[in-house]
Amino acid sequence: MSVNFDVVNEMTWRGLLNQITDEKLGAFLLEKPRTVYGGFDPTADSLHVGHLVAIMNLRRFQKAGHRPIVLVGGATGMIGDPSGKSDERKLLTPEAVQHNVDCIKKQMARFVDFDDKENGAILVNNFDWMKEFSYLDFLRVVGKRFPVNVMMTKDSVKSRLEAENGLSYTEFSYMLLQSYDFVHLHREYGCEIQIGGSDQWGNITAGIDLARRMDGVQLYGLTSKLLLKSDGKKMGKTESGALWLDPARTSPYQFYQYWVNVDDADVESAFRFFTDLNEAEATALIEEHRANLGRRILQKQVAKELTLIAHGEAGLAAAEQATAIFFGAAIESLSDAELTSIFADVPSQELPRAQLEAGEIGIVDAFVLAGLAKTKGDARRAVQQGGAYVNNRPVTDLDYKLTPASLASETVVILRSGKKRYALLKFV
Repeated sequence: MSVNFDVVNEMTWRGLLNQITDEKLGAFLLEKPRTVYGGFDPTADSLHVGHLVAIMNLRRFQKAGHRPIVLVGGATGMIGDPSGKSDERKLLTPEAVQHNVDCIKKQMARFVDFDDKENGAILVNNFDWMKEFSYLDFLRVVGKRFPVNVMMTKDSVKSRLEAENGLSYTEFSYMLLQSYDFVHLHREYGCEIQIGGSDQWGNITAGIDLARRMDGVQLYGLTSKLLLKSDGKKMGKTESGALWLDPARTSPYQFYQYWVNVDDADVESAFRFFTDLNEAEATALIEEHRANLGRRILQKQVAKELTLIAHGEAGLAAAEQATAIFFGAAIESLSDAELTSIFADVPSQELPRAQLEAGEIGIVDAFVLAGLAKTKGDARRAVQQGGAYVNNRPVTDLDYKLTPASLASETVVILRSGKKRYALLKFV
């Protein structure tokens, strides 16, 4: 086994590196393959774009030849990390936490390789070792070696203590739990490095300090920058909420479209954070993008690479097909669910299936029913002037009737007026 590249240097040129506990960490990582971990609290049954930086960093460490540990916080997730939060999180039930843990395990397999014989990723749940502690045992083993004055200096604690709602003892204890995770993973797996976002610096350094006090070992940590837009807000937020990695929550098309539509002011950081191109290739593509902003070169590269990783070849193909539809490609071989996702913001009407099977609805009536024309006269003009489409195929015959053959999926017919005005008719 050998190390393939300097991952600290890689993170540096990509603009990812935020803080590092030891400037010699880069050389330490080049000596031989190491074990590194990143943690994810199961607060939902899916990860989202806010987790992507940490996920992709673990993936990058594995590509460099190191072994990643994915820690799913079944125990810490029952408390909630106060870092970066202004209010205490709602406590989840043990059953809800376990459900979320199971879902996240499946998602992580898309990003890191658990089957590699040399440096295959390991997935652990901190509930498996925390459940063995009684309250008194934890205070004696861990709490005794955790100075309160050290905790009070951490920004994640200080900011909450100064806030109106303060900080509960439950959340105050979160740092102890996460710190002991690092100790446990070093003992069990020889893990020497913890990574996280910039808001995790206090928790990471606390874990390093605890390992030194308990076992007399030197561990390391580094944090990466958060994925922020130029206005300082977190990237990955949409009008409907978070951009999820679960296709049931955010379809591959919606996921792909988000990245295609990232603002030029924000796309370069996303491109560096999330693509696999080397420095020379990335620099060349950035220069080409800057010279041709209208072509959205970087946006398309990010969309393609991330969608392929997160949703596989089938997901990417579906997203690209959906994108092509909005540029006039024929609509066929799609399901109701896929069409509903693609045309989520398009007006729709439900009609009896019997009317479709009887051929009772002509193209003129269809346009009025769908709201694409105010009157039959407007609908006739759209057809006569070549602006009427069924499933993106032009219709020029005023006597055209909708039939089951007109369906684009199980129940949906897609109508279009002009270049971009769409509407759906659902026959149920």
